[in-house]
Amino acid sequence: MKSLLLHKLRSGLTMLGIVFGVFSVIAMLAIGEGASAQAQQQVLALGATNIIILTVKPPADTQSSGSGGNRGGRSGFVVPQYGLLRSDYDLLTKTIPTITGAVRMREIVSEARYLQNTINARLVGSTAEYMDMNQLVVMRGRFLTNEDEDLVANVAVLGAETAATLFPFEDPIGKAVLVRNARYMIVGVMKSRTSSAAIGGSFSGQEYNKDIYIPLSTFRSRIGDMVFTRMSGTFSAEQVELNQITLKVRSRDDVVPTSEVVKESLKRTHAGKADFDVIVPLELLKQADQIRQIFNIVLGSIAAISLVVGGIGIMNIMLATVTERTREIGIRRALGARQRDIINQFLMETIVLSGAGGIIGILMGLATPLAFYGIKHVVQNYILDRTSGDSPMAKMFTDMEPRIAIWSLPVAFGISVSIGVMFGIYPARSAARMDPIEALRHE
Repeated sequence: MKSLLLHKLRSGLTMLGIVFGVFSVIAMLAIGEGASAQAQQQVLALGATNIIILTVKPPADTQSSGSGGNRGGRSGFVVPQYGLLRSDYDLLTKTIPTITGAVRMREIVSEARYLQNTINARLVGSTAEYMDMNQLVVMRGRFLTNEDEDLVANVAVLGAETAATLFPFEDPIGKAVLVRNARYMIVGVMKSRTSSAAIGGSFSGQEYNKDIYIPLSTFRSRIGDMVFTRMSGTFSAEQVELNQITLKVRSRDDVVPTSEVVKESLKRTHAGKADFDVIVPLELLKQADQIRQIFNIVLGSIAAISLVVGGIGIMNIMLATVTERTREIGIRRALGARQRDIINQFLMETIVLSGAGGIIGILMGLATPLAFYGIKHVVQNYILDRTSGDSPMAKMFTDMEPRIAIWSLPVAFGISVSIGVMFGIYPARSAARMDPIEALRHE
């Protein structure tokens, strides 16, 4: 310690390589764990024992083929018919024994209005089971019931943001919201819920807070399967019975086999028409875990380079120290010190340098979540607010929370000490192999 403290600045600068190396290992793994946890949470929100079947608009050249064909619309206008059918729901729920629950859903995006307040909301027709299947929580009032479905009730439940936009200063319960020239009495308001992740090209992220829920029977009665859209002087229409069917199976072991049965069953009923897609959250969860492991290996390897650079710095300084202390080594050898004693002396100095740097690096690494929070605060308040802050990358950054991987602390510290030993051996052996007579003559 006395030898190291004789040159405080040099010792401090030598430790910096180890300090930032350990810090970068812990920080990068924490950010990787945070990003992975966020991705896994979004997948888990879809349900690890769920199978999601989606309606997908097929390519234009295949819309006229397969089951269903096209239907005539207004004034002979040809309306493409595609997607999941109510008969698909009946087939799957009645023939596959591993299915323990199922929810069907129909949706469109439409303007909702209350007095002068408007919002572009997602109008969702579903049943009472939709709330539990999608992990929704009621804040006020109630959700849809089976009685609403049986009575084709003209009721609605609002998402958190929809309620706040349409009713900023009053309680929406008991009021009526206007959607597509129909009024629905509001019976409940949902708590805010995190948006679901977008998966591939078929499953887009769902913003539950902008939803309006009505009974599926009411949706069919009021809006029907055929939806006409006018936009910028153009006219379009489509006929879809169901947008999504979510199946719940008994256990995780049944998920993949059941999904294969579902795919084969729908391929037969749809006669090869590519108008549906089957999403298995469990498979996505496994993929997310594999990506996390790869991500951690890559980030850890990049950060470990900093430790190697720090070790090279230690070797460089110790070689210079050996040259400066040649006479000291000669005197020690003349007084009876063995080569092993000289090696231990210089190795101990490198271990102290690398160990102290490792401890400081760990303390800095533990502060990563706090530092990340400060950076995120600056980005949100001074960058995203002045630019387009609704990009997927910006949202991922603002929603992510670094998570310290406890195992990374001893690993980073152990690597730092090991590197100190590895890069300290050569200078120590060089010092121990000096001829005592030549060392005493050194000026």
